[in-house]
Amino acid sequence: MQKRTFKTAVMVVHDLAATAAAVVLTFVFRFQDGALAERLHALPLLLPPFLAYAGLIYAWFRLYRTKWRFASLPDLAGIVRAASVTALTLLVLDYVLVSSNLYGFYFFGKVAILLYWVLQIFLLGGPRLAFRYLKYARSRQSQARAATTPTLLLGRGADIEIVLRAIESGSVKRLSPKGILSPRADEAGQMMRGVPVLGGFRDLEQVVTDLANRGLPVRRLVATPSALAPESEPDDLIARARRLGLPLARVTSLGEGMRDAELAPLEIEDLLLRPTVAIDRPRLESFLTGARVVVTGGGGSIGAEICARAVAFGAAALLVIENSEPALHAVLNGPALLHAEAEVQGALADIRDRERLHAILRDFRPTYVFHAAALKQVPYLERDWAEGIKTNVFGSINVAEATVAAGARALVMISTDKAIEPVSQLGVTKRFAEMVAQSLDAERSGAEATRLIAVRFGNVLGSAGSVVPVFKAQIARGGPVTVTHAEMVRYFMTVREASDLVLTAASHADAEGRGDTGDQRAAVYVLKMGQPVRIRDLAERMIRLAGFEPGEDIEIQVTGARPGERLNEILFAKEEPRVTLAGIDGVMAAKPVFADRAVLEGWIARLREAVAAGDRAAAEAVFEEAIPDFRNRARAVPTTKPESLAPPPQAAEAATA
Repeated sequence: MQKRTFKTAVMVVHDLAATAAAVVLTFVFRFQDGALAERLHALPLLLPPFLAYAGLIYAWFRLYRTKWRFASLPDLAGIVRAASVTALTLLVLDYVLVSSNLYGFYFFGKVAILLYWVLQIFLLGGPRLAFRYLKYARSRQSQARAATTPTLLLGRGADIEIVLRAIESGSVKRLSPKGILSPRADEAGQMMRGVPVLGGFRDLEQVVTDLANRGLPVRRLVATPSALAPESEPDDLIARARRLGLPLARVTSLGEGMRDAELAPLEIEDLLLRPTVAIDRPRLESFLTGARVVVTGGGGSIGAEICARAVAFGAAALLVIENSEPALHAVLNGPALLHAEAEVQGALADIRDRERLHAILRDFRPTYVFHAAALKQVPYLERDWAEGIKTNVFGSINVAEATVAAGARALVMISTDKAIEPVSQLGVTKRFAEMVAQSLDAERSGAEATRLIAVRFGNVLGSAGSVVPVFKAQIARGGPVTVTHAEMVRYFMTVREASDLVLTAASHADAEGRGDTGDQRAAVYVLKMGQPVRIRDLAERMIRLAGFEPGEDIEIQVTGARPGERLNEILFAKEEPRVTLAGIDGVMAAKPVFADRAVLEGWIARLREAVAAGDRAAAEAVFEEAIPDFRNRARAVPTTKPESLAPPPQAAEAATA
């Protein structure tokens, strides 16, 4: 902090000295002999108040917010505006207070003020640009010494420039750009920060060969977001890269400024989704800054990403609850949490252990609790039904009650689209847990009451058990790729998108969702996931992206639906009234539909008795009574082909809401 204050003070002193120099030089260049002497004699009286005024103007235009090494056109525009205000002030003073009518002459005059304006811009902006150039030249030299990987950059000019800036600043290391390939024909032959545009994506093989002949063998490709847009035909680009044996990385972030570009290996799933929903970062930063966050199941795919995003958006403290020691160790020692500024703790605990859970949350005093711990694999829960009830129902009840007892502002329960019209133990246990949370939420009102909400979404690409890693492993083995049903469709999201939208839903529930009565506020949030994807189409595209032809190089086998699976997923129940969330993109909501608290307690007691007795029929009788949509539903997906790919009416409406 002291170092930053010193640097700011140096910049202030420089700008005031530049202002004084601009005034003096204006007089020297414009006036001579007696006129010059008269004005220089008056400077000690007039200059100090003018410098104080100029300093306020510079602060007003925020000339000290940006480091000189990152000076850019917006900073130069601020200098021009500040110089214009000071010049206009001199003009007003000269013509109103000093005018020739009063003293017989103008102290500055229009020509001198124009000269001052030019000198002021030069003296304020010149050193900044010179300093930036020196830093740029030094970083280029350092980057050239450190660069070890000859690279081709792929994408449009605007994206490429940010990547080049990131390389120059050192935030992206060990890349030596040898050329650029752009999907825009009009950019061919241009130079971008000293790197030539050598052609388009279809010229990849020729460009790589030409560079190799010149002694510059390309060893890596880096694709910007524009290179992976559908109109750029990314499938063909990936196939060409695979044929050349070149690793292809993608730019994961093109945020504000050159320091925000990040690289990651390009995965097949990066090309399988519609464009992701833009996240309202200021909203999430305001929501989480200074908060104390608990994540149950923090070692899982979703839980770990929620942990990472929570500390990234400013949480002051994070507690990761996990019953798997290896998973807890992995998430706590991951780079996102290991180097976080927040206080990060881990606790080995099972959400089935009520007393342990209450003690942990009581000691930590959380602001928000994200409940991601669950048993989620449909086939296993169909077989081991009692375990699903113990974790997904009784464990969720423990988390909810411990959250309320600890005085947290909100509990966010991670649910699933399988909870609506459930046909599986996963779906029905999650739906019952939602009902418990809604019932507890309805009992509380007022600004300080704990909110309890559920957030539903579909399959998460890259998560444990997701179909995409399974397909990738099957393709790597040479096939076959197994699909349970030719017409099965699913919604898909990335892990980060799901986590960010969970946080967005939580921010709404915490702030705008607080009403006076339980029936006036949203209790179930559903993430917009676009249109569902046919699983067979997904398999075929993944095979092609891997460089093979479906049915020829790698077979696709239909194995038959497993117990608890269905063809389509549904986002809202028929009886759930929708809520419009103003200003919240990517999230939909519904008001609660819950049972009387006494009735709910009776169902919970009967479930405990059924689990203790190992009586599955008794447990399902409770579910059928509590969730009528579950009654008489077969445990296997129908074998008849649906009329169309579109989801059921409820899902179709939700997907386009």
